[in-house]
Amino acid sequence: MTTTQVRPDNATDKAVAAKVDMKFEIVVIPVSDVDRAKEFYGGKLGWRLDGDFVHGDDWRGIQFTPPGSGCSVIFGKNITAAAPGSVQGLYLIVSDIEAARKELLGRGIQISEVFHGGNGVYSGTDEPYLFGRIRVKGPDPEHGSYRSFASFRDPDGNGWLLQEITTRLPGRIDSAATSFASANDLASAFRRAEAAHGEYERKVLGGQRDENWSEWYAAYMVAEQAGTELPG
Repeated sequence: MTTTQVRPDNATDKAVAAKVDMKFEIVVIPVSDVDRAKEFYGGKLGWRLDGDFVHGDDWRGIQFTPPGSGCSVIFGKNITAAAPGSVQGLYLIVSDIEAARKELLGRGIQISEVFHGGNGVYSGTDEPYLFGRIRVKGPDPEHGSYRSFASFRDPDGNGWLLQEITTRLPGRIDSAATSFASANDLASAFRRAEAAHGEYERKVLGGQRDENWSEWYAAYMVAEQAGTELPG
């Protein structure tokens, strides 16, 4: 038996070499009561209802999207064979953990206190599968990005985590592009820039007003999001 190696033409070569966008957009949530879940994710959490689709008596699919998110959740009838409540460790990224928790409390959501890990330990017996680690009450003492959390569950017990991220690790985003998912995220970035700029004026400028504050803010916000060195 012989084999023949076929070399694609240049156009095909380029197509193979090009990266294909793969946008992660849907997470399936197993629930036992579709209408109860719809009320929780829409009526209580206030997520955007993208659709409630029915096909006869055997299938129903409901899709919700959290504020500012590029990924949605879907649940319904005959959507998944997974046991209701079996999905754990679903992350919701926020720029201000205290403000996010306060909002959910105002919506009547039972949510944990803000917590962080103890001495960098990433394992523990509390809350298995829900970022099962030793929990210490309160936000990370250094307010480090990725280090402060709060957790809640839907009526079936599916587990969600709020994680505070203000500065991404290097390489996580395009350093040439800066974007914010919502007006709230942008406002939070402005507040952090304002606080840092106040320290800059006090320590570097000797309390003098920085006439180029807008440029400093812009540089700070871009660097913070890209995970590069902050202006100082």
